[in-house]
Amino acid sequence: MRLDKFLKVSRLIKRRTVANKVSDQGRVLVNGVSSKPSKQLKVGDVISIVQADVTIDVKVLKLPSGNVSVQESSTLYTILK
Repeated sequence: MRLDKFLKVSRLIKRRTVANKVSDQGRVLVNGVSSKPSKQLKVGDVISIVQADVTIDVKVLKLPSGNVSVQESSTLYTILK
């Protein structure tokens, strides 16, 4: 699954266009490397999102095949810090 779509489906970022912009600005890291929106994610990848002066690190637990419900979205990742 693409990075931008995962960020939207997991509700870490509200809209896919915003996820694209944030990734293009270099504020999203996958496994410590700045990544483009088209980066293909795998289970176990660590995503770091830098917003203002706050950094959120999450680990991908599973990749959905499509859209997921609000309740299920939080099961796609675990917050590391």
